Amino acid sequence: MKKEEFIEVGHLCTNHSIEISFIIELAEIDLIEIKTIDQFQYIHQNEVANVEKMIRMHHDLGINKEGIDIVLNLLNKVTELEDELNATKNRLRLYEEF
Repeated sequence: MKKEEFIEVGHLCTNHSIEISFIIELAEIDLIEIKTIDQFQYIHQNEVANVEKMIRMHHDLGINKEGIDIVLNLLNKVTELEDELNATKNRLRLYEEF
């Protein structure tokens, strides 16, 4: 785990004009993981895109933190169902070829 792989929460909040409390609340409901390194809070760079998505949902759509959790769970379920559908289609193609 290298420090270069993380983005400081304060910088992220400054760049997106949001309060640090918003990020803390997302972590409290386990939507993101915050690491504390040298008394500063960091988010792994792989989570930044998801955090930005949550910020847009909150600001642009007015969705509260609990609603963001529900929306993300539904989006994950849709992705799982799409993957399952594609796998089923692929298996069906095998039978159609015979």
